[in-house]
Amino acid sequence: MKSKITIINIVLVTIAAIATVLDAYDIISLSATVLLSLRWAALAGLIIFAILKKNLTTSILISMLVGTEIGYDFPKMGTELHFLRQIFLQMIKTVIAPLLFATLVTGIAGHSDLKQVGRMGWKSLLYFEVVTTFALLIGLFFANWFKPGVGIIPPETLNATLPKVAEQTWQDIVLHSFPENIAKSIYHGEVLQIVVFSVLFGISLALLPTVKKEKFVHGVELLAEVMFKLTKIIMLFAPIGVGAAIAETVGHMGIDVLRNLALLLATLYCALIVFVLIVFIPIALIARIPVIKFAKAIFEPVSIAFATTSSESALPKAMEKMEKFGVPRQIVSFVMPTGYSFNLDGSTLYLALATVFVAQATGTEMSIGQQLTMVLLLMLTSKGVAGIPRATLVILLGAIANFGMPEWPVLLIMGIDELMDMARTSVNVTGNCLATAVIARWEGELDDQKMHNSDLITDEPVITEV
Repeated sequence: MKSKITIINIVLVTIAAIATVLDAYDIISLSATVLLSLRWAALAGLIIFAILKKNLTTSILISMLVGTEIGYDFPKMGTELHFLRQIFLQMIKTVIAPLLFATLVTGIAGHSDLKQVGRMGWKSLLYFEVVTTFALLIGLFFANWFKPGVGIIPPETLNATLPKVAEQTWQDIVLHSFPENIAKSIYHGEVLQIVVFSVLFGISLALLPTVKKEKFVHGVELLAEVMFKLTKIIMLFAPIGVGAAIAETVGHMGIDVLRNLALLLATLYCALIVFVLIVFIPIALIARIPVIKFAKAIFEPVSIAFATTSSESALPKAMEKMEKFGVPRQIVSFVMPTGYSFNLDGSTLYLALATVFVAQATGTEMSIGQQLTMVLLLMLTSKGVAGIPRATLVILLGAIANFGMPEWPVLLIMGIDELMDMARTSVNVTGNCLATAVIARWEGELDDQKMHNSDLITDEPVITEV
């Protein structure tokens, strides 16, 4: 049955693609109704295939195609589907705080050796800062090479508003890392503050007598298990949430959005691809991590992050996937949440690129020394923004304010920020997944047998609809 449906799908997709190309190049003139019918016939076949396949990754991929088509054919409907994306994100956010707390506390208090926890801490921070520095330098290199901001004429009017950004000192940034009220931190989604509280709580629990400690650790382990089960339930809604996110993007901005600020967009994507090729892949090879199997393992969380433009939405699934990949839970539960605050490779590369873009667009001369100073500033201010879609705009405004540059180019960037956010968020998630495997290898705890057999595990949750 599945093989027949696969053949039918290939035929339908091929016919729709050929008809679209022939019409686009005026070889054969086809009515809009015919083209629309052919595309939706192909998509209907894919939807049936996804339902029969009952695989989450397949459903997400097909829902992205459906969302693109909805946004293209029915833009008003596409923009009105934003509430489905928001439902998915809000459900994921309810899991984040208890999941971070439970996994971090279990990883620290349940560990027999606190010295190893401290060792993982400094190794993780060292790795994060080295990789993040490479990301910033690559961003600067591509900004100075492509010069995407040179020659832009300031528009007379811009119909957009910028968020208000208060100037912050480095003391304010450090202070903001520590929670004054954990309930307030959870409410505002302050990932870094939740991590700090959970680490301190875990260390405090580890210092208790064994009998008292084990009772609480057992309860927290149960909480972590419940949160992972809840995540699986929420992921059943992922194809709908992801499809709605794509439909909203295409419906709001149009399929031809790449024509606007195309050079900046191309520069970012080129820089991110080069970053993955010359930083991520060599690191994986050095750590003896099979690149293809790793890519297969993280494909699902990365696709979720790409569509929703939020690293936070992919966190539970990324943690689950890396544990199945062979990384011990105590390492995943420590490195992954910490990386979400200190290892935002895609975001930091974007910030370096976008700041130089603003300087070029406004005619502001920035020496190499000033650009390196900006790199140090961005290394501090970019921490803890992974959970918030397009929060990097706020960080960008703060960096611009520190250098006294005009803000109007940021309004132009906002027009394509959704597309840029997709790419940088995907790199953020990829970088944090890789970090867990690297630290596990560094600690000598990466399960090679489990890692090499990871692509043979098929325990996807059952999908009943797309």
